[in-house]
Amino acid sequence: FLRVYNDLESQDAVFADVAPLLTSLLDGYNVCIMAYGQTGSGKTYTMLGPQLEGNLAFSIEEESELGIIPRAAQEVFRLISEKPPGSYWVEVSVVEVYNNEIFDLLAKDSYGKVLGVKRDVVTTREGKSDVPLLTHQTVENASEFLHLVNKGLQLRVTHPTLVHAHSSRSHLVVTLTITTVVFGDNSGTLWEDEQTSQKLNKEASCTFPQKMRDNKSTSSSRASSPVQLEATEKMKQVKTRLQLVDLAGSECVGMSGVTGAALRETSFINRSLSALADVLGAIAEQRAHVPYRNSKLTHLLQDSVGGDAKLLVMLCISPGQKYLTESMQSLGFGTRARQVQRGQVKKKTFPVLSKGK
Repeated sequence: FLRVYNDLESQDAVFADVAPLLTSLLDGYNVCIMAYGQTGSGKTYTMLGPQLEGNLAFSIEEESELGIIPRAAQEVFRLISEKPPGSYWVEVSVVEVYNNEIFDLLAKDSYGKVLGVKRDVVTTREGKSDVPLLTHQTVENASEFLHLVNKGLQLRVTHPTLVHAHSSRSHLVVTLTITTVVFGDNSGTLWEDEQTSQKLNKEASCTFPQKMRDNKSTSSSRASSPVQLEATEKMKQVKTRLQLVDLAGSECVGMSGVTGAALRETSFINRSLSALADVLGAIAEQRAHVPYRNSKLTHLLQDSVGGDAKLLVMLCISPGQKYLTESMQSLGFGTRARQVQRGQVKKKTFPVLSKGK
């Protein structure tokens, strides 16, 4: 393993090892960070931070206790703030995979009430995973992002067990989609100077709305100059995904004591985690076929687990002797993940808008 944290190390120390991975998003790579382990071992604390009793929202009163998800949002927006204005925008979606079904936790009914609507995942003709009709909301800072995640958490399914009083019964997947606006020919790197950025924004104002979350497209009746048409033709969008995953915990039924509906939930949880292990095993062994479609979870995460994406698995291990079997199982999962080798990663390049053009 890359690093082992003891029980005295802080959330700051954990995120210090995570943060460098986020720069890959702006280099054109998908990134996935997930917490894996048995129920009650600290996955939600690692990914979100302290939970408030009753409403399951994570507390931001103690900033030092914040988990990977809120810290990652802060870091992404910090990185974007160093880039030319208007060169990036960020959208967020929040879903849970519950009993092998995907629920959109930001979907609303006609009265504006958040319900959590069932969605499906498909593979596009380009071989990418997609969730049609999934709610994507544009966010401009970490505060707006945290508000949406908190709203989604209110709907996440939990159930008390003998092991954990607030056991999550679903996999939470928070996705940040970063769209990079690039312009020019087929080679070079992303434009970097503010003057060029302002020129691009002015020429392409007919293409990109000022505030994407308003979901308003610019009127098609607006006259377009030859310069604007040329800018539109040469403009490209590069989308990258950061998927932050708080997995439901694997559990031994004999210890958790679940029955009825909770027992059915356990079955789906363990099967989906097994499917995830199978996917990582297939990638590690470089098999021709990777069974992404064996589970809605792995199908949803396909673009951030396979290909040239970057994956970080945080293993959460319970210190209790009675949980030794589950801890060994978690370590086995981590060992399989560490066997995935994709070779040296090279920085991707984007089209360039040269000065004077």
